[in-house]
Amino acid sequence: QVQLVESGGGLVQAGGSLRLSCAASGRFFSSYAMGWFRQAPGKEREFVSAIRRGDGQTWYADSVKGRFTISRDNVKNTVHLQMNSLKPEDTAVYYCAAGYVSGSAVVKDYTYWGQGTQVTVSS
Repeated sequence: QVQLVESGGGLVQAGGSLRLSCAASGRFFSSYAMGWFRQAPGKEREFVSAIRRGDGQTWYADSVKGRFTISRDNVKNTVHLQMNSLKPEDTAVYYCAAGYVSGSAVVKDYTYWGQGTQVTVSS
């Protein structure tokens, strides 16, 4: 079992940056595929980015490609999402997730979820 806790959200102006962190507790963190999702009010939860457990291969939604960077530290049991050039449409609650399917953009492929952290981008 893995417990996930996100941090780093906040209010930022358009064009600004934020770095989200996800701290994982529990065993075998390095064996999990990790992902970030987001959910805006009235919308479904959507895929943002994922990183593979072994070689660290990454995947990104088209809407964030070139602006966001995912990384993981298997020693510190953390995953980060560096978000640059933020836009108002990036406003959402961001969730960290752990699962067994590398690179999946599907919510149901992730077993463990954090409580989420709010990101608000003002125009």
